[in-house]
Amino acid sequence: MTQTVNHRCILIAGKSASGKTASLRNLKKPEGVLYLNCEAGKELPFAANDKGEPANFVKVNVTHPKQVNKYLKEIEKEPECHTVIIDTMTYLMDMFESKVVLEAANTMKAWGEYAQYFKRLMQEDVAVSTKNVIFLAHTRDILNEAEMVMETLVKVKGSLMDQGIESYFNNVVASKKVPLSKLEGCNSPFLTITPEEEALGFKYVFQTRLTKETVNDRIRGPIGLWTPEETYIDNDVQLLMNKLHAYYTIVK
Repeated sequence: MTQTVNHRCILIAGKSASGKTASLRNLKKPEGVLYLNCEAGKELPFAANDKGEPANFVKVNVTHPKQVNKYLKEIEKEPECHTVIIDTMTYLMDMFESKVVLEAANTMKAWGEYAQYFKRLMQEDVAVSTKNVIFLAHTRDILNEAEMVMETLVKVKGSLMDQGIESYFNNVVASKKVPLSKLEGCNSPFLTITPEEEALGFKYVFQTRLTKETVNDRIRGPIGLWTPEETYIDNDVQLLMNKLHAYYTIVK
């Protein structure tokens, strides 16, 4: 039977300098990770994982959005590749605006293609992929004028903004820089405070579940994936992938 849903797809959303890219450092078998850099060739903020082992990703500097589609298709033929990272979705869609929309003879038609590009990417390439697919994205605080509340979301343009980028994902976590005082009492087995973090007074974390203070964030996940004690965990993508693999193995 042909696979129609990729359970190993995840969106990591957060503000700039919240630890999104740094969270990739401990991915297993880094030589099997395809890292698609959409941020003008910006270097990874680490050279090795927490054990000091080299983070030897296969790195590609994306210069046109259609390259992402091409790589997702071609990588299916490479059994040694297990994970594809798009860093970031925000810059990928900005690139589509610069490279496709603004260079088009008919910009109105090209803006319609802007939304369709993302939909095809998710529906035709990501959904049928047999690889782990990890998207990173920048968030903004936006006023919802209808409800008069501030929402934290991935900001894009046009109809995609109305639908919400997050609605295309079953798994969305937020990368955050959190004061240690806010983490007091957290008993997650996946949350470790290092001496350096104690000295700094804050920790980079993933938030996996909504809280009463963050009801307007767009964090989401399947029921039972995370317990209340696991609301905050280390910002380590490998922890996320371990949980996803275990969860979907159990529920099959």
